[in-house]
Amino acid sequence: MATTTSSTLKQGEFVGALDCGTTSVRFIVFNKFADIIAQHQLEFPQYYPHPGWHEHDANEIQQTSDQCIEGAVKALEEAGWSKDSIKVIGITNQRETAVAWSRRTGKPLCKAIVWTDSRTKNTVAHYEHKLQTTGLQMKPGVFRLGQDGVDALRELTGLPLSTYFSAIKVRWMIDHHPEVAKAHEEDDLLFGTVESWVAYNLLGGVEKNIHIAEVTNASRTLLLNSTTLQWDPRLLDFFELRQSILPRIVSTSEVYGNIENGPLSGVPIGGLVGDQQGALIGNKCLKQGEAKCTYGTGAFLLFCTGNEIVQSNHGLISTVAYQAGPDAKPVYALEGSIAVAGSAIKWLRDAMSLISSASEVNILASKEKDTGGLYFVTAFSGLLAPYWDSGAAGTLIGISQYTNPSHIARATLEANAFQTRAIIESMKLDSGVDLKDLKVDGGMTNGDLAMEILANIGGFNVVRPEMRESTALGAAICAGSAVKLFGWDLARPETLKGVNDHANTVFEPETDEGERVKKWEGWQRAVERSRGWDEGVDEK
Repeated sequence: MATTTSSTLKQGEFVGALDCGTTSVRFIVFNKFADIIAQHQLEFPQYYPHPGWHEHDANEIQQTSDQCIEGAVKALEEAGWSKDSIKVIGITNQRETAVAWSRRTGKPLCKAIVWTDSRTKNTVAHYEHKLQTTGLQMKPGVFRLGQDGVDALRELTGLPLSTYFSAIKVRWMIDHHPEVAKAHEEDDLLFGTVESWVAYNLLGGVEKNIHIAEVTNASRTLLLNSTTLQWDPRLLDFFELRQSILPRIVSTSEVYGNIENGPLSGVPIGGLVGDQQGALIGNKCLKQGEAKCTYGTGAFLLFCTGNEIVQSNHGLISTVAYQAGPDAKPVYALEGSIAVAGSAIKWLRDAMSLISSASEVNILASKEKDTGGLYFVTAFSGLLAPYWDSGAAGTLIGISQYTNPSHIARATLEANAFQTRAIIESMKLDSGVDLKDLKVDGGMTNGDLAMEILANIGGFNVVRPEMRESTALGAAICAGSAVKLFGWDLARPETLKGVNDHANTVFEPETDEGERVKKWEGWQRAVERSRGWDEGVDEK
């Protein structure tokens, strides 16, 4: 069998993307048209030590990332291309997941708390009480408290108090892990989201100590002032956190340094972006009024609002969409976050044994034409947008002797569609825009039935691209733009013409409006019955 040597490998121009998701990592190599040239993907362990808890081992995330880079480089060379063809890489990541490590050793101090984790309900209750009674100090001696305090926090960050966001998670770590508390007191604690941790390691670890946080990820912490794009001392004071734990803020697209070790040693890292903003960029929803929804572990609908921060009055959050370079104006988005989407299908597979693979959910659901009156509110860790109820509980309602596994499978797919519609209804009220077409990507979108149900319940067209690795593509676009590879420029969307311009599949609604309204009203009743089941208590 012939072997390929470095001298016989072709030289090309490619961009790499490291996609650090909630349950797996993948490294994908793209060309200038967003064709996938090589890729490698691996899952990593999930830890659920108590009800509502979800943890990751940060070392395992890094090890899996290194293995995926090595695997993709090997696949690239087996396809006849030199690894030197990869000119730059970008990193995209699960957001909000909090990592705490030591400045002195570079090693994690405890398990990472994942974005889905709801153990911090009591911490949230404490800070809700603090907002009501003491308030948020805006300047020396001047406090905003009660509902005015709640409004002040949203005005500064775009976010509500929730178990979802990172400051609450790191505060819990300090309160419950003595080693984290000690590091905090001794200025040895480094805090970051996953892109911060992975970049820290790829860029040299404890020796180089490059501790950075990209702005879309930083905007999910409750610590970033979304107008100035800087950490806000008033927020640090409110959450009782030291400035020394925080990374340096960087833009979405710039060169942060070069990879220190491994097969891509010397290659620059030119893009960092939270996974949902990455998918927004990968779908080229870069202008005001464009929207996408990504269906992975959770589901996330982002609606681009341009250079304007739009404060939601209907349960959505304002977030940074991207910043095209250190001196570029930020672009913002309204976001609706659904905690449970693909993870409900995983639950059907792993916990309930109703299916043996995720793709089988569509086959099982297709055996019934409806749910038989069953609704499944998939509030495994509370409800996020637009309800914001951390005490909501997962609820299967409408069960009868008629109910069978196919009804449950179909109700799982419908839950995803109902929650998407709830977010779009809120976006309509906030923006005044009636969405006609929704661009979608992510693992769940591979099922035609799931997309048909989404169109029927939502009453809008669902547009599915042929190449659906939009999150990784977004990171690749950010990285390519930083070094002007292929002439890409994130600040000039027209330079991305030709990127992933393959055919789309469009799913159009077929259900009549009367039936759609009836099902929607049933869903709203089901949600009401799930709410407030497990309220947090201020234990401080």
